Amino acid sequence: MKVAILGYGRQGISSYNYFLKQNADITIHDINKNLELPEGAKSVLGEDYLKDLNQYDLILRSPKIHPREIVENNSEDILEKISSNTNEFFKVCPSKNIIGVTGTKGKGTTSTLIFEMLKNAGFNVHLGGNIGISPLDLLDEDIKPSDYVVLELANFQTIDLKFSPHIGVCLLVEPEHLDWHQDMDEYISAKAQMFKNQNENDIAIYYSKNENSKTVVSSGKAKLIPYFEEPGALIKDDIIQIEDVKISHKSDVKLLGEHNLQNVCAALTAVWQVEKDAVNYRRVIETFTNLPFRLELRKTVNGVKYFNDSFSSNLTATKAALDAIKEPKILILGGKDRGLELKDLLSSIESHKNDIKNIIVIGEASSRIVDSLNAAGFNNYTNLGLTNMQNIIDETLKISIEGDAVVLSPGFPSFDMFKDFEDRGKQFNSIVDKL
Repeated sequence: MKVAILGYGRQGISSYNYFLKQNADITIHDINKNLELPEGAKSVLGEDYLKDLNQYDLILRSPKIHPREIVENNSEDILEKISSNTNEFFKVCPSKNIIGVTGTKGKGTTSTLIFEMLKNAGFNVHLGGNIGISPLDLLDEDIKPSDYVVLELANFQTIDLKFSPHIGVCLLVEPEHLDWHQDMDEYISAKAQMFKNQNENDIAIYYSKNENSKTVVSSGKAKLIPYFEEPGALIKDDIIQIEDVKISHKSDVKLLGEHNLQNVCAALTAVWQVEKDAVNYRRVIETFTNLPFRLELRKTVNGVKYFNDSFSSNLTATKAALDAIKEPKILILGGKDRGLELKDLLSSIESHKNDIKNIIVIGEASSRIVDSLNAAGFNNYTNLGLTNMQNIIDETLKISIEGDAVVLSPGFPSFDMFKDFEDRGKQFNSIVDKL
């Protein structure tokens, strides 16, 4: 079988290694001419890497390559040959006990909560997808038919997904990645693809306060269960509960912010469909802390708290950070401009105008952010054209005092100044740790 691997990033490497074990005839296609490849690997590198793909029996698309790009460089019928690391995993996974999590924000936290809850309840469980391990690499963990698999799935992975998980979870869905999608309708459709092949025996869990979330899960035939209202998990009288079983007081949740209470309720609703184990789930809910680069309190320096929310690449995440942190805030905002509407962000800034001391504006989006802030009459910002994290942190030292919180919650992608959100977050940590 002739296989093309399109894109040789993390999932491309995973796909290559998997199909190498299948003795497939593999060719790596990537736009990067200087890519370091395995010894003896066949390749097509450079700007024409998406052309002449009809010669292959199977085409493995890496997440960031839109199927539309492949069709534009070949023909419509090539869609039949396109698959992905995620699709192949669903096809061959020994267990059908797969729980998929999608949405705009909170996927990683919710997926990890589900993983930890099931593990604490005594199940053999595996975690991967868009977080941590690529789906096909999970096969190295010797998955058994009775095991559970939790997959965090982004829109890049779901847009052409040909399979559905037994339990699907859709969190809040708001505008995102509209530089990759044609419009919001395509973004919602990409999420909905994860639920499209669910049948009457499957379960689709959605955020009851978000119409987009309900639209996404309604694409299949699964039983629909909302969370944040009955019969799913909800908060009543400040108690997290499900089916009248009281689990935890919300003040006992270590995760910061209202959005994380939503994530807890989503995860609890999902695991409740597997086993109703209040004791073990409570233990996780009351001890679980933020994942790296997600509202992580990195260090307190001279009474100033430094929060690392580098994973925040959309304005919904920044709004959640502003809501979660109660101290007077110095917000580090900006990055690569994808042209998203800033109205909701400005509304959030307006609601926090008494506790935002300063906004340090960075990156490609600076000019548009500044124009919007000026139009809204918000003048407490610093726009110095700072070009590296050291200069950014140095600026926070000048303007912060004891009791303040410095919040890296950029609300934009990192690719204009950093390699990715992890690089941005690691640089922040490295410099803050030395203060």
